[in-house]
Amino acid sequence: MFSLFVKSHSAPMLRTIKAVSSSSSLLQYQSLSRSIHQNSAINSLVRSHITSKRFISCSRSTLLKQQWGKLQTRRPPYIAATAVVFSVLTVSLYVNNQFQAHLIFNEANDRDSSHAESLTTLKPDPKQGDTYESSLYHASQDELSNEEKLQREEKLNSRFAILYKIQFFWHDYIWDPSLTILRFLKLTLIFTPALFTYFPLTFFSHSSRSYGNLIWFKILRLSLEAAGASFIKLGQWAASRTDLFSAELCCELSQLHSNAKAHSLKYTKEILIESFGGLKFEEIFDEFQETPIGVGAIAQVYSAKLSQRVLEQIDDFANVKILKKKKHWFFHRIHNDEEKPDVQQTVAIKVMHPNVITNIRRDLQIMSFFARAIDCLPTMEWVALPDEVANFGTLMNLQLDLRIEGLNLSKFQKDYKDDFFVNFPTPYLKFSNRFILVEEYISGLPMSKLLSLKSEGLLPQQVSKKLSDTVMDSFLQMLILNNFIHSDLHPGNIIVRFIKTNDLQTEILSTSTQTQHISHLLNSCRTKEELSRALCKLDKEGYHPEVCYIDAGLVTELNTRNRVNFISLFNALAQFDGYKAGELMIERSRAPETAIDPELFAIKVEKLVSKIKERTFTLGTVSIGDLLEKMLSMVRAHHVKMEGDFVSVIVAILLLEGLGRQLDPELDLFARFLSRQDDKGFGKLIDNADKFTMLKVWIALELRQFITVGVADIYRIVKSDQLCPNY
Repeated sequence: MFSLFVKSHSAPMLRTIKAVSSSSSLLQYQSLSRSIHQNSAINSLVRSHITSKRFISCSRSTLLKQQWGKLQTRRPPYIAATAVVFSVLTVSLYVNNQFQAHLIFNEANDRDSSHAESLTTLKPDPKQGDTYESSLYHASQDELSNEEKLQREEKLNSRFAILYKIQFFWHDYIWDPSLTILRFLKLTLIFTPALFTYFPLTFFSHSSRSYGNLIWFKILRLSLEAAGASFIKLGQWAASRTDLFSAELCCELSQLHSNAKAHSLKYTKEILIESFGGLKFEEIFDEFQETPIGVGAIAQVYSAKLSQRVLEQIDDFANVKILKKKKHWFFHRIHNDEEKPDVQQTVAIKVMHPNVITNIRRDLQIMSFFARAIDCLPTMEWVALPDEVANFGTLMNLQLDLRIEGLNLSKFQKDYKDDFFVNFPTPYLKFSNRFILVEEYISGLPMSKLLSLKSEGLLPQQVSKKLSDTVMDSFLQMLILNNFIHSDLHPGNIIVRFIKTNDLQTEILSTSTQTQHISHLLNSCRTKEELSRALCKLDKEGYHPEVCYIDAGLVTELNTRNRVNFISLFNALAQFDGYKAGELMIERSRAPETAIDPELFAIKVEKLVSKIKERTFTLGTVSIGDLLEKMLSMVRAHHVKMEGDFVSVIVAILLLEGLGRQLDPELDLFARFLSRQDDKGFGKLIDNADKFTMLKVWIALELRQFITVGVADIYRIVKSDQLCPNY
């Protein structure tokens, strides 16, 4: 590295010497002497060049010798020390970069070895987690830790062990802490406006809706956006915790969006070549869209078409084939290992940003420091910020292994193997690793576009109703039957396609090519009116909306304890026993001793449930979302510490009921819940609850539905003059 430094600075000096050697001006020699003195690092090089030249004038040679003598006596000692430090720093950075690069590409380089096979096939460890997702998380973290440990052991056992020891010491105790301190100072500057404006703007504000608070919330949001990926994710997570933060703050933080920059195409090509077994990039893809279709805080997504060569070798890469077949009056999908997997040529490729793991780890360390500092404040103990930051760190680390998302997609596909109208992208796990996920590209209409049509009254009623039913049924299956819930169910992660089935809905008649063609035609509509007419035509021709969920990197599962608590709470709410529901929420919270005035909290819950009960026997529908949102507000006011997974389920219910009501204003989640009470669903519910108690809940819900439908029928008959109560 030092020789490169010398070469880079020697060229101008050599040109100067050559020019002077052909000139007789004494001023040029003096200028040369000053330049040589300022570039003492190349004295030896210049000396060898000058002594090799045959100068005609003796006075010139004598003058140069005098200047060299001065340089030998005046050489500053700090120059040599600076050069040594620079060389050590350069070598350390080079070795560190090689070490990180080896960690990143080791998995792909060793694909043919048994060790690499263990890296590409992540398996959950039931002994370390109480849910499928947590067991995947622990397996991934253990694998990463063991891999780093093995890498270091291999290097420390090599013949360059001493150099690696120096490099590891430099990285662990000097370089990494220094970068953490610099990051800390940068974050301090970013959040300084929020810190200094907090008390002036909020001290005289008695409500979170006050003008001062709203301004400070906006300043905080802008600071989080400027802080980078980790803090944007932190703000988005905080926006979902309405049990900890005010509704106004959560509303402001929900507007956070990632401003991440796309990484280089060169990095993407290198890591894809390694992932596909060293094939040339042109041999892997027939087409590759070089501009990412999406850039997130952790990864970016490309669309591409796999080459025919890769498709022919798909047996070596794809997981299983899921076929749709007809069986009597029912339909199902089966696993068939004999046929080639039905791999779509167009795929979506998610590539993780370089160095994102190291950067997020560093930010999590800083967050933990701030959380411990804030936790020392007397009024903030109940929030338990260190625990919440630890939970947030778990969520972030789950997204730093893209194999987990691929396995989540596989599990979702198995859970919905009997549903034609719910779909998830097929992951190609053998193409994927910790840093890359290759999956089926879903082409269709974004849910946000359909919601825009609905808001303007242009979405056909039948399409809207079918769409609402499909979304709510699929969500209730996640919640009640599968206990495996997509944690990011906003409209941007829902794609709608249209498929055609027979009259009994036992067989899909349309092909995948036809489905893609219809999606292309719908997306090519120039106006909303044209799109509305196209949807009406599809509905008349017998096409049904198919809901496709994407971006399944995070899911929510309730462990045995939280599931029992959820069923008990639902039981109390279904029986309209609000006081008991309030008591259960406190008794089974994470820290019951931190609750403020538990009896008053239970009374508030009782009043809230009583209001819901009054609407039960009217024509109005019961909004579970309104109930849970108000309950979370009371939870925050009384410092009731709830489990994060429990809150995630509640937030998912809020999001989905809000989405369902936009499509169908008459949606009743209680009534929709009844449609899922088949034998399988009811058995799932009562696994961990008292059967007699749940039977009473079921009877109460059936009675409520009967009365509600009866009143609605009477109202419709009276309205049509078929029944006149006054005569």
